[in-house]
Amino acid sequence: MFRAPTVGGDGCAPSPIRLRVLSLGAGVQSTTLALMAAHGIVGPMPDLAIFADTGWEPASVYEHLRWLMSPNVLPFPVHIVSAGNIRENLLDASRGERWASIPAFTRVIRRGGQVEIGMIRRQCTGDYKIAPIRRKVRELLGLTRKRSPPFAVAEQWIGISTDEAVRIKPSFEPWQVNRWPLIERRMSRQDCLAWLRRHDYPMPPKSSCIGCPFHSNAAWRRIRDHDPDAWDDAVAIDRAIRSGLRGIRGEVYLHRSAVPLDEADLSIETDHGQLDLWPNECEGMCGV
Repeated sequence: MFRAPTVGGDGCAPSPIRLRVLSLGAGVQSTTLALMAAHGIVGPMPDLAIFADTGWEPASVYEHLRWLMSPNVLPFPVHIVSAGNIRENLLDASRGERWASIPAFTRVIRRGGQVEIGMIRRQCTGDYKIAPIRRKVRELLGLTRKRSPPFAVAEQWIGISTDEAVRIKPSFEPWQVNRWPLIERRMSRQDCLAWLRRHDYPMPPKSSCIGCPFHSNAAWRRIRDHDPDAWDDAVAIDRAIRSGLRGIRGEVYLHRSAVPLDEADLSIETDHGQLDLWPNECEGMCGV
């Protein structure tokens, strides 16, 4: 049975935190956070890091993760968890099976020929990132469905930087508290990149699923121009999910213009001397 912490001899209650976990997306921010912890710049030292694998990350992300897990890089272990392969689940969904929806775009033609473009509700972050990490933390703490303390016994570190502060969300679990060390140190993504360069670390790739509909045009272009295998895969999945998804009206697309990905206009506002104001990647636990 869980008991409230006892009061120490100095009259102060000791911290009830039993486990400190770093949510590792293998992107710029979480990589910087993990390495800063390894340097002792951010503390106390995490007990471990957890990478939630969707099964559809670019090869460069898996390569970077292998480097982070190699000897003498991090002084704490990295656990890999998974709730399944999102790519394979999307193929299953195209055949009418149940699925965790991604924020793909729908194209519906109304009466009179009017075209309406919408966005599907996003469940993928919760199902493929947040939930498997939460399950692993509970497993490590020995918590069961009926056995959870009413106070925080776990602290989860999340690599959100100041330029993404709108993504900060408190924990909805009474047994866990979230912490954002980069916010505490007032570090932006550019600050993270500068810190990595100063310490001669490799630059992390962008961590997000190959076919994430939140990709900006610039991101899609990087995939098309520098990772042709991933591009061909995204095009194939985009074509496969066009119809057949349960509960979805109209045709489904990965690109925000709701046209086939290999036909989409991938020009960006800066090509025309304007700012690119599209929110350029997935939010929440993805891509940190």
